[in-house]
Amino acid sequence: MKLPDLRSVPADRPWTRPEAYWPALTAATLHLDPPLAVLCQEALAWNAADMLRRAGGKPIRVASKSVRVRGVVEELMKHDGYHGVLAYTLPEALWLAETVDDVVVGYPTTHREAIRRLATDESLAGRVTLMVDSVDHLDAVDAVLSPPDRFPVRVCLELDASWRPKLPGPVRAHIGVRRSPVHSPAEARALAELIAARRGFELVGMMAYEAQVAGLADAPPGKPVRGAAIRRIQRRSVAELHGRRAEAVAAVRGVADLEFVNGGGTGSIDSTAADGSVTEIAAGSGLFGPHLFDGYRSFSPAPAAAFALSVVRRPAPGIATLMGGGWIASGPAAPDRLPEVAWPAGARMVGSEMAGEVQTPLTGVGNLGVGDRAWLRHTKAGELSEHVNEFAVVSDDAVAETLPTYRGEGKAFL
Repeated sequence: MKLPDLRSVPADRPWTRPEAYWPALTAATLHLDPPLAVLCQEALAWNAADMLRRAGGKPIRVASKSVRVRGVVEELMKHDGYHGVLAYTLPEALWLAETVDDVVVGYPTTHREAIRRLATDESLAGRVTLMVDSVDHLDAVDAVLSPPDRFPVRVCLELDASWRPKLPGPVRAHIGVRRSPVHSPAEARALAELIAARRGFELVGMMAYEAQVAGLADAPPGKPVRGAAIRRIQRRSVAELHGRRAEAVAAVRGVADLEFVNGGGTGSIDSTAADGSVTEIAAGSGLFGPHLFDGYRSFSPAPAAAFALSVVRRPAPGIATLMGGGWIASGPAAPDRLPEVAWPAGARMVGSEMAGEVQTPLTGVGNLGVGDRAWLRHTKAGELSEHVNEFAVVSDDAVAETLPTYRGEGKAFL
């Protein structure tokens, strides 16, 4: 894949005209049999350029979990504004580090074989950074190889970005995800001092992922009251985090000369970029534009990635049954974890079956017949890649190439 110069991406947005966009994808892929996944190159380029605009000059580290297509990751590394990868497992990071020179593992690892490979390869040890939030993670490395027997291991300290407002009584709320136990600036400095005192480790970065902003839509369709409440919470959370993160970064910089401070996600690029203590932003989902990100006020990603399924039955008037469809997203079990029917317009799943493993009945399908196809969008970005071996890359209304997913390259990291 070769994307155009992201500074001069055309302003045309055909995806805002569904009656043209989805039939064009159908026409481009008629020679391919569903189930198939498509990546619209023009939409991907538009999303990549829009993310850079929102980042305001701060580099974006590509969150590979939200892509899982090595060809896309490697292409983005060629463009100004994109630098480095935020991987999700150490084995994946080692694989990507064969061609990417800066890979941070976004989650702690206890994978012994991968740790051994990292620690005994000078090139990999210089390219890959591990995530830590306690001395237990340092112990896990030392248990594989003691410092005299390995190269120094680069580590990144993760700060908990959740908001903990004080409630009446002794209880504090926890708004965000359960990640690092390191919440206060004092706790961050204390861990930094322990890392600095440990032989065989180099503290080179900090990270704080504000999931309650980055991954929570602030304008959910049809839920104005919920949206208003989310926006109020997010404003207060962002203000608290910016102050606390700045203090924590300053405290850790008193111990180690940090190369980077990472924050954010697709849904918080704007607010994270405004935090002066952050030097780079992690994002990935906005590149593919899954439907989970349709409910944000500050941006509107193009549906660059989608999948098509064939109609194999017409069991009753007004109903068309698709082959497959049960590609359910991770997270809290709820309707928003289901694929969204993008085309034909007005089509929807049957409530008694919804998205099934082998069949998905739709109503509102018009004259859709056996052999025709419907287009769906996954709730999340990278998880779509786990269901297909490749993406058909559509450019100028034709399939320009195919790109293998991790699965297509025989990789199943998690």
